[in-house]
This record gives sequence, C-alpha cells and structure tokens, in this order.
Amino acid sequence: MQRVVTLAAIPDGVAGTKATLALMVNLAQQSRYDFAVRNQALKLVQTLPSKNYMAEVEAIHKYVRDDIRYVKDIDGIETVASPRETMLSGQGDCDDKALLAAALLMGLGHQVRFVAVGDAPGDFSHVLIETMVGRRWWPVETTEPVDVGWYPTSLPYRLVYYVPPAR
Repeated sequence: MQRVVTLAAIPDGVAGTKATLALMVNLAQQSRYDFAVRNQALKLVQTLPSKNYMAEVEAIHKYVRDDIRYVKDIDGIETVASPRETMLSGQGDCDDKALLAAALLMGLGHQVRFVAVGDAPGDFSHVLIETMVGRRWWPVETTEPVDVGWYPTSLPYRLVYYVPPAR
C-alpha cells in the first residue's frame, strides 16, 4: 500500500475534489484490513462496554482530534497519507485525519462516508466523515475542538462519497 500520495496533477474544482475523495475511499477500503490500524482501534475501545457504538465513535474521534496534530499540505500540492502513515507521523491535514478516523471506525465495523464541504457550489475546501450509529449519520469533525455531531454550518455545500461495506 502506498504511504503518501501526492496529487500534484489533479484537476481544479469539483473534478479534483471527486478525484481526491475517490482516492480516499480506495485507501479507506484497503486500510480496514491493516493490522496496525485495526489494532489501534481495538486499543482505543478496549475499556468500553460492549456494543456501545457511540462510545466507540467518540473514542476514535477524540484520538484523531486530540492526538493527531493538524498540519497543512505542501503549498499548492494536495497530498493524502495512508492511515498507517498518519498514525506513524502523528500529524496530517483534514483529509489525512478524516481518512484515519474512517479507517479506524471501519476496522470496528462502522459504516462511514466522506463529506467534502464548501461555501459555494463546486468550491469545496474541507473534508470530514460521517458514520452511521443506529439509523443516523453522525458528523465526525477531527480538525476542530468539537464533539461528535458538530457540523460546519458555515460550509453549506456538500459532496458525499460512501465507502462500500466489505464483501
């Protein structure tokens, strides 16, 4: 598995956002089987009561939000790190942190989707994940000091990419 992908030649606008999200979905699908990722997820939830799925989401969220430092991409170049690489470096931007949270949750059997958000149609500037708990999709924002369920309402435009369940 590639550790860091540099997307220097992606198109601008929605096409570039879609290309980045498609790569993130692919990396999330691969990483759900990564022993290091699943082992980290298991460690994070080992003291929780069984079947308390919201507590699992909150534990994963807290780890990625608080223990993985936010850093910007290289100026003018989009990079996406694998979840393992983000754990090893302990840092990443919004897509790296969202991808890590997605892979950790998927390693525990949670459904996830990636949500690109922006302040105008076709102008997406941020990505987060949502995960299904019960019958509701819960936003999981890992770059701000917020709780599970918080959503950036100042960025009303959304582009959603689902991660298909394992077969």
